[in-house]
Amino acid sequence: MPRSTQTAAVVGRTLTFSNLEKVLWPRDGYTKGDLIAYYRSVARWLIPHLKDRPLTLQRWPDGIEQPSFFEKKAPRFTPDWIPTVSLAADESSREVAYLLCNDEAALAWCANLAAITLHVWYSRVPTTDSPDYALFDLDTCERTTTGTLASVALAFRESLTEIGLPSLVKTSGGSGLHVVIPLETGYSYETVRALAEITVRHVAARLPHLTTMERAVSKRPPAAVYLDYAQIGRGKTVVPPYVVRARDRAPVSMPLDWAELEELRGKRTRPQALAAQWTIANARKRLEADGDRWSGRAWKRARLETAMRKAQRAWAR
Repeated sequence: MPRSTQTAAVVGRTLTFSNLEKVLWPRDGYTKGDLIAYYRSVARWLIPHLKDRPLTLQRWPDGIEQPSFFEKKAPRFTPDWIPTVSLAADESSREVAYLLCNDEAALAWCANLAAITLHVWYSRVPTTDSPDYALFDLDTCERTTTGTLASVALAFRESLTEIGLPSLVKTSGGSGLHVVIPLETGYSYETVRALAEITVRHVAARLPHLTTMERAVSKRPPAAVYLDYAQIGRGKTVVPPYVVRARDRAPVSMPLDWAELEELRGKRTRPQALAAQWTIANARKRLEADGDRWSGRAWKRARLETAMRKAQRAWAR
């Protein structure tokens, strides 16, 4: 076989990896072989965040400086051992056979397609109408500082604690942060989105000089943090922890301890530096040292009934 092709046994499956020497990150020199190796190395931590969630691949066949494309429908050449599920994203959409990435072999197969970034639903099969977490997307503007981003994320934690809800935080892998509430299943997307909207509006009112809800990028204050709750809905997707982003240095979406954010209050640095701390070169080392910060007792599933009543009483003023 050519040097750039390799056959390997992965959890009992025989896979052929092709074009391993193709450079996907031109400025850093990372190749498709490096991408596959990374995903295989973190599979035991990543797979629990992918398992049974309808998956959309974002593929960069010619590297991150060339066009990418999204692939919702499982390719015709998908092996029969990779499960799929036929779902419509909403009432107006036709059904699509989504991939389910449930083991290391499926993950490695996706990486071999130059699927750098993996996007999953907020819900799992078979309860696809019920998200098992709420997510607040904190996005940066042109001159947002790391300190401002950290302060806004911590305001979310304080507000959620006020109404009795747990929260976790991670880098998006870009310049922003994701704040998450783990949930018991059974709530509709409409209920979870309503909670998210109430919370976002409360934080925006609490920090009017640091935040914006303006959807038009050109109208956002350049030093603010954009607060988004609109991405919660059936068929909408999120990038899970440990997934790679198609940016220079190959950054990885990484869960953080809240103490790490507290140390960043007042920092005048650019948030991109925070995201670039964890890449395909060092993410596994952090995982081996500390494990998955979103597993076990940390993933404390919440119920919403009491929290919604508290929010309506405390934040209606």
